[in-house]
Amino acid sequence: MCQPSWPIVLAIVSALLAGCATSSIEMAPDQPDRPWVPVTNAAGEIIPDAKAPPEQAAGATHVLPVNSELAEVPSPFELDSNRRYSLAELIDIAQSNNPLTRTAWNNARNVALAAGIAKSTFLPRLTAAAIGGFQISQISGPLGTTATNELRGTISLVSFEWLLFDFGERAAIVEAANQASVISNIGFTAAHQQLIYDVSLAFYANAAARARVGNAVQSLKNAESVQAAAEDRMKRGIGTAIEVAQARQATAQARLVTIQATGAAQNAYLSLISAMGISPLTQIKVAGVSDRRLSPEMAGSVDKVIFTALARRPDILAAYAAQKASLAGVRAAEAEFLPKVFLAGTGSHNNGTLSVSGVPSIGNLSPILNLSPKGFGGTVLGGVTVPLFDGGTRAALLEQAQTKSENAGLVLTRTRDEAVRQIVLANNALRTSLSAYNAAVAVVSAAKTTFDAALAAYRSGVGSITDATMAETQLLQARNASTEAYSTALSAAATLALSTGSLGAPLQ
Repeated sequence: MCQPSWPIVLAIVSALLAGCATSSIEMAPDQPDRPWVPVTNAAGEIIPDAKAPPEQAAGATHVLPVNSELAEVPSPFELDSNRRYSLAELIDIAQSNNPLTRTAWNNARNVALAAGIAKSTFLPRLTAAAIGGFQISQISGPLGTTATNELRGTISLVSFEWLLFDFGERAAIVEAANQASVISNIGFTAAHQQLIYDVSLAFYANAAARARVGNAVQSLKNAESVQAAAEDRMKRGIGTAIEVAQARQATAQARLVTIQATGAAQNAYLSLISAMGISPLTQIKVAGVSDRRLSPEMAGSVDKVIFTALARRPDILAAYAAQKASLAGVRAAEAEFLPKVFLAGTGSHNNGTLSVSGVPSIGNLSPILNLSPKGFGGTVLGGVTVPLFDGGTRAALLEQAQTKSENAGLVLTRTRDEAVRQIVLANNALRTSLSAYNAAVAVVSAAKTTFDAALAAYRSGVGSITDATMAETQLLQARNASTEAYSTALSAAATLALSTGSLGAPLQ
């Protein structure tokens, strides 16, 4: 009988396995300029590792199939529709429901668990296992006879390992893991600060958009007053048709501005809901901000602000923790050059007739040698391991750790410099916006006086309609400028609070 040629068999098997690997290329699109045609189940879910027949590819487009399980509109968030929510209440809702804050929380928890894993290396490792086995052997005897032996049994095993001393390597690793947890916790706080900032800016923008609607509505009323005056003058024979046409044109223009302002306000509301992280279909009432006073004290001494901010900004605190973690990494790399003291042991019980001299490592179980043929056996070992030569691996790792530590220090320095720049810019922006708001209020007052005088003069016949319509337009521009300056000042105050790391609650 011919014996198989094992090299040939192995070659055939290897070729078949290689074919299995490359055959998956069929899962990709056939051509770069032709649509990919996925195979779906009854619900429209794409089935992986399935290829559509050629007739299905005819006439295909680059539109993906509809997965009915995903075709769900997010439900509106349930809130009191009769209540006007303040900025603080909206922020509280956002912090409880925005996926970004929950993601940051989960990340912080995962890193904290990693620190716990690092601490567990100080404890011994204890593993138990139970193994059942069957052995069969044939022994050739004289005159072509054979003897078959069958052995059965179970082996109960236990092993433990305990690293007793490592010159501070594990302690350094734990320190780095603890600092990583601090960094993730700082990131959690920074995520909340950023969310407060985003909701605040969206809240102020929404309030400004609503105020512009009010300005547009008032401007429309003013235009209608001018139109009424023009029509009255026409009836009394002292006006002209051109004046009436001009007034009606101004009224139509004011009505268009009102429609545009209303649309912009709706978009601003959607931006606010999106910043909160709740369903865009949610409909709530939002409180205004007109009662929030602006004062020069909102922009304090920049030197004092910088001094306080550098000690509590999240990015600086995170960079400082990263530097400390990198220094711990250097200590861990240095400890790799030093000996380690360990204690290890194994225990076993061979129940049956199995003839096994050793059990390889299985999962967390250490290799166990010199098992007793039948009965109990145990071994306890203690010793010291001394690294002698590893081709420069430890030296390279140490140099990497030192380079990482140096970079961490540079990042901390750069973060401080960038923080100072951001704070100075934010403080300047706040001062400028406060001054701009005061100037805008004065412009509104003057424009209101001008419009009232122009309208009164036109009604009495001593003024022109051009002056009245121009004054009305300038009054609308002044009111919008004042609204924009007010919103910008509030946003600048929030930006300064964020840049100083003090934005832990909505600005009062």
